[in-house]
Amino acid sequence: MTHSPYGDTFAQLRAGCPVAWHAYTHHDFVNGLGNGTLPRAAFLHYLIQDYVFLVHFARAWSLALVKAETLEEMTVCAATIDALVNHEMALHVKTCATEGIDEATLFTAPEAFENLAYTRYVMDAGLQGDFLDLMAALAPCCFGYGEIGLRLEHSADPDTPNRTWIETYAAPDYQGVMSGVGQMMDQAVLRRLGDDPTSAVRWSQLQKRFTTATRLETAFWDMGLRGA
Repeated sequence: MTHSPYGDTFAQLRAGCPVAWHAYTHHDFVNGLGNGTLPRAAFLHYLIQDYVFLVHFARAWSLALVKAETLEEMTVCAATIDALVNHEMALHVKTCATEGIDEATLFTAPEAFENLAYTRYVMDAGLQGDFLDLMAALAPCCFGYGEIGLRLEHSADPDTPNRTWIETYAAPDYQGVMSGVGQMMDQAVLRRLGDDPTSAVRWSQLQKRFTTATRLETAFWDMGLRGA
């Protein structure tokens, strides 16, 4: 099994959908971020939609806090909400402000259909399912951005105008939060499914949720490119 700094559970889920995962993490939008060819209009369109996405993503993590069964799970969920609301969203506000787009405009921006589909899918996973269902739906965004950030940090064109975005997700702060989330997920799976989770009856459902969320991430990049 391919290992990951974000834990064994994520590595197993990622290995269960290699084609979908590669399409997401090596999308033309991502490559454009790295080599500097992504049109500025596409990047700003994506940032506005991603701000709206993060509002709902933070709400989904708040639901995870409600569904948590241990203090560790509660602590990690709370720390993730803080990272989303007080740090990651701040990047979007700062970048858009330089283009004359204020935070009120970001918060009230109409949602693209891809945004609606993804965020409501994640919320439904949490409302319909349990803590593990929600974690499986949340994981592709969390860990995918971490992987993308680390890869682009080393491979991106030094002059890419998207260096701040790349550094945000490659930074020790973000990577540390994701490492903590991965460790918590491993413990959550062990607690609920035992030490051989992939043989559990529930595993196929968790894999389905993870794979679907990964495909929705790819559609989000597609939406970003259409904003050019």
